[in-house]
Amino acid sequence: MPLTGKQRRHLRALGHHLEPVVIVGQSGVTDGVISAVEQALNDHELIKVKINEGPDGRHEGADRLAEATGAELAQLLGRTALLFKKRKDKSRFEDILKGPHEPKPAPKTEEKPK
Repeated sequence: MPLTGKQRRHLRALGHHLEPVVIVGQSGVTDGVISAVEQALNDHELIKVKINEGPDGRHEGADRLAEATGAELAQLLGRTALLFKKRKDKSRFEDILKGPHEPKPAPKTEEKPK
């Protein structure tokens, strides 16, 4: 299921403080890197991946990682990719992916008698 713009924006805000948990080296996106990313996504759901110089460019590497793991690419900023893959059960991001949220009602104000 592709992410909406609001969902991507929210995930980018949540991922801002994260450090990269997987680093793609000069060999590029290998089977070992893909399995490490899959494990990290299973553990954390939202991860950053640092993509260093390699045979593929940063765009190709990020797209290949997302496709191979079944994750969504929430952001590619410089050489750092933010990947998201929701767990089937016990997901921390259930409320983000439910769909359009209802606007919160305005707080009630008490009127003072004149």
